[in-house]
Order: sequence, then C-alpha cells, then structure tokens
Amino acid sequence: MDPIAPADARTLDAARTTEAAPDLASPGLRSRLGPLGLVLSGGISVQFGAAVAVLLMPRAGALGVVSLRLAFAAVVLLVVCRPRVRGLNRADWGTVLVFGVAMGGMNGLFYQAVDRIPLGAAVTLEVLGPLALSVIASRRLVNVLWAGLALCGVVLLSGGGFGGLDPVGVAFALGAGGMWAAYIIFSARTGARFPRADGLALAMVVSALLILPMGIADAGSRLLVPSTLGLGAAVALLSSVLPYTLELLALRRLPASTFAVLMSLEPAIAATAGFLVLHQALSAVDALAIALVIVASMGAVRTQVSGK
Repeated sequence: MDPIAPADARTLDAARTTEAAPDLASPGLRSRLGPLGLVLSGGISVQFGAAVAVLLMPRAGALGVVSLRLAFAAVVLLVVCRPRVRGLNRADWGTVLVFGVAMGGMNGLFYQAVDRIPLGAAVTLEVLGPLALSVIASRRLVNVLWAGLALCGVVLLSGGGFGGLDPVGVAFALGAGGMWAAYIIFSARTGARFPRADGLALAMVVSALLILPMGIADAGSRLLVPSTLGLGAAVALLSSVLPYTLELLALRRLPASTFAVLMSLEPAIAATAGFLVLHQALSAVDALAIALVIVASMGAVRTQVSGK
C-alpha cells in the first residue's frame, strides 16, 4: 500500500495495531462516545494540547516544550507497550531510527512555527506536506486539482506574500509539513516490521533523545521547575498519549477512509483552539483559506480511497 493519505501516520500505525493492541480504555467509554466521537475527541485533544504548549513556551521555549512532550510520551509508551528489542536486525533499527528522526523533526519544527505564527495558520501550512505526498504518489489528475485548491487557500492565507505572518514561522511550518510526509512513509514501514505499537514506542525514544539536548540548551534549568514539568506532562498526555489511544479504539469500529477524512478537519480544530485558548482571532479571509485547504485534503483522501 502506498502511504499517501494526508491523515498522517496515526492512521497507518493504528490500523496495523488494532487487533493486537491492549484495550486502553473501557467499553463504556467506547459506547458513550462512538467511533466518530473518539476521532473528533482525539483531534480536539491534539490541537488543544498544542494550544497549551504555546502557553508554556514563555517558560521553557519551543524546544524545551517539545522536549518535555516527547520525553513524557516516550516514557508512557515504553511502560504501556514494553517493546522487545531482542532479535531486531539492522534494517529494523534503521527504520526505527529514521522514523524517530522524522517524528522529532516534525514536532520540533512545528513547535518553532506555533511560537511565531497563529496555531490555525501553522497547521494549515503543515498539512500541505501530506497533501503533496498524496498528489505525488497517486499520479491522478484530479489530485492535481485538489492541490491547486489547497494552493489557492495558502495564497489567501499569505495575503499574497505572507506579509502578515512571520516568514520564519512560515518556513518552520512548511518544514514540519515535509517532515510529516516523511513521518507517514516511515510509519508505514515501521508498522510493517514491528508488532503492536513496539516500533512507535522505540521511535518515540529516538525522537526524545534527538530533541532533548536542544531543549536543555534552550531552556536549561527552567525545564526542572515543577509547574513546567506538570504542564509538559499535560501536553504529552493531550497531544500524544490520549489521542493515539482514542484513535486506536475508533479504528476498531470505523473504516480507515472515514478516519482519514475526519483527520483533515484538524486545521479547523486548531484554529478553534487558537481562538479559545490563545485568543488568536481569524479574519474572514483566513477562515476561507483554511476551509479551502480542508476541502482539498478531504477531496484528496476520498479520491485515493475511491480510486477515481
């Protein structure tokens, strides 16, 4: 299978680990929320976690926050998954290493972006990476049209040249999108090589070890302040542990194609989180730009699933 849907690697990892993964939540939770509610709750958790991370950045810096997030998430995944390391060959470790680098790069660049530009704009620009991967891998003319629609949205968001956005923040967001595309590819390869979520847990450790020295250099002793550690743990829970669990449960009852379309709503959720938590208001033009990118992402996913 070509890893091309802009629903990110969580779709691929969760689909491969559905049957073997432990039940991480009670049946009561699943029956109350339903699969659609689980996916939407996961998206809300990710983006509101990112909003909390932005609030934490004045204390610990962008790299400090992402270091805390990845470190706490790695610890939780190691405890829950208890991955086996015996018997892994060089190709297995190479796949995990590249997956971890892609994961760390994606998170590090994205947090640098949201430190400079609004959350909704950052996620909108970031989603262009998976969308470009979808267009390139599918080789269908209709997906070129979807890409053109997304490009129109980006032009609107930029105001004709990103004059209203920090150009460095824009560059970081686009870089995060490129790493997101690499993350999707190597998530698929990791999922094919490792049982359950073992590969994800090991890759999370790699990404944490990659970013942690940068976070320490950026924040120093500020990372050890108890309130900062507490908020960092909350960001890890909201942005990594909880959404992965909810999405894993949802995919037991929800087609992956539906899941992928729902994930395309994340720019809108991010814009809402930015407004409610960070008071980052959107103009009508910004809202239209985000809507165009969402429609383009959903169209690309549905085209890929239908094969038309």
